[in-house]
Amino acid sequence: MSLRAHVARATTRALRGLAASPVTSAVATGTIALCLLLAGAFALLLVNMERVLSHFGEEVRISAYLSDALSSDEQAALAGRVQQLPGVESVASVSKQAALERFRASPFGRASLLDGLDENPLPASIEIVLVPEQRSAAGVDALVARLADLPGIEELGYGHEWVEGYARAVSLVRGIALSLGVVLALATLLIVSNTIRLAVYSRRDEIEILALVGGGRVFVATPFLLEGLLEGAAGGALALALLALAFHGATAGFGGGFELLLGNTKPVFFGPREAFGLVGGGALLGALGSAAAVLRVQRP
Repeated sequence: MSLRAHVARATTRALRGLAASPVTSAVATGTIALCLLLAGAFALLLVNMERVLSHFGEEVRISAYLSDALSSDEQAALAGRVQQLPGVESVASVSKQAALERFRASPFGRASLLDGLDENPLPASIEIVLVPEQRSAAGVDALVARLADLPGIEELGYGHEWVEGYARAVSLVRGIALSLGVVLALATLLIVSNTIRLAVYSRRDEIEILALVGGGRVFVATPFLLEGLLEGAAGGALALALLALAFHGATAGFGGGFELLLGNTKPVFFGPREAFGLVGGGALLGALGSAAAVLRVQRP
């Protein structure tokens, strides 16, 4: 028998097996879907957290607050010196008046706090953007050390501590997701293996007849492996659909809140690669669970 004919017959037997044991198939599919739903939720959280980290990494900048004693020409000359420092991509000068206008326009600003003051208390500043390869804690620290030696700079502001803390949070979530994925995968394999083993036992007479007429182990096992693969793929597709419904429902109702939590970064759903990985992971879990069940039953 050709390989193509063997696969066709095995697929037909697998579909018949699924139809003959709908409860067992539903339990296996539901188990895989539930486990992948939990793992997929963590993976989706991780995807969006990494996007936030990438967004803030691209905007890592240093603010150098200048002495009020500097004239406009001295501020411009200082900005030119800063531009020449290693690791600097661009600089932008912000005057005292521009800083005040920014403060008033900011949603976090309180314009009323400045109403009773006779003069603008905000300093002029130079905003410094680093070259991409220096947008790290080490790159920021190196540039800060150079800026600290320049006269006319009274204070330096940079948020790399926050970025580092967020990076640690992303690493923590990644570790939790990986650990959870391993635990769920093992639990899924155990449950699916035992579930499919029941289906194998219920069709043991059929298996024995196939063995008596010359059917080898691979011939007998292939339909069960395909059953597990199909159940796993269906479980992965179900988990993906539930995640999509939950994601779009949440973003439709709380989209603005999520964007605020994510630092004005719009939350995104899985792309084609991640979606295929979720469905493919389900198919792999189902096939491995089936393989374990068949090996246990066929063991002499």
